[in-house]
Amino acid sequence: MGRAAVTLKKGSKKRSKMSSGLDTLYSSPLDKLVDFNFDEKVANVFPDMINRSVPGYASIVAMTGILSAEFYQPGTRCYDLGCSLGASALSMAKAIKDDYLRIIAVDNSQAMLKKAQTLLDQSDHVESNRDCIELICDDINHIDVNNASVVVMNFTLQFIALEQRSDLLKKIYQGMKQGGILILSEKLNYNDEAQQKLLIDMHHFFKKANGYSDLEISQKRQTIENVLLPETLDKHKVRLQEAGFKQVEQWFQCFNFSSLIAIK
Repeated sequence: MGRAAVTLKKGSKKRSKMSSGLDTLYSSPLDKLVDFNFDEKVANVFPDMINRSVPGYASIVAMTGILSAEFYQPGTRCYDLGCSLGASALSMAKAIKDDYLRIIAVDNSQAMLKKAQTLLDQSDHVESNRDCIELICDDINHIDVNNASVVVMNFTLQFIALEQRSDLLKKIYQGMKQGGILILSEKLNYNDEAQQKLLIDMHHFFKKANGYSDLEISQKRQTIENVLLPETLDKHKVRLQEAGFKQVEQWFQCFNFSSLIAIK
């Protein structure tokens, strides 16, 4: 996610709905709303969708590279789990200076990885250090994490079944080097009803300010509510601590979107 996506945002601000890559998937009434999935249609508009839907997304991706460069240990691996279009992986590749760097970027959507490969091919070969990135199509629950000093899950865990999340984080922890970091970015839920409503409303204001209509917001919400399952900040912190991480800190939040750093 991220740096590659930001690149696609460049160009005229006065784009029509026919412009390539503009997210209009929910702009017309749909007869039947099906669960959201990362198919080819989503892959083609994902950079526009994510930047207009997730406040602070570009900042999170940029900081992913900066934090990764600081905590990376030579001779170890970096992982981008749930990599979508590979922007977090690309951010790491640009920031970490190591001729032997290896970044393993995993996603279970073939359509997203196909688009990710196209974006990597279009990136500057020298500046991006793209050859260090290996794209793998698989369920991240099936991936063996080992010899890792940096693991990134930017808006990924929220799509994993609730009963699988603890085991996944424990596996990640066990595959990391001492002093390594996990960057975990998530949409948050709140137990307090008033707080929950206020943050959801502010998120909707953000999307409307970015050009989404009430119809688009409503239809997207209905398709994703059974797929994206957010949790509270406390729940994430407790789970990370139970997995073994010695220090867990929230370093970013905008509305109901947050990012944590967990250190082994």
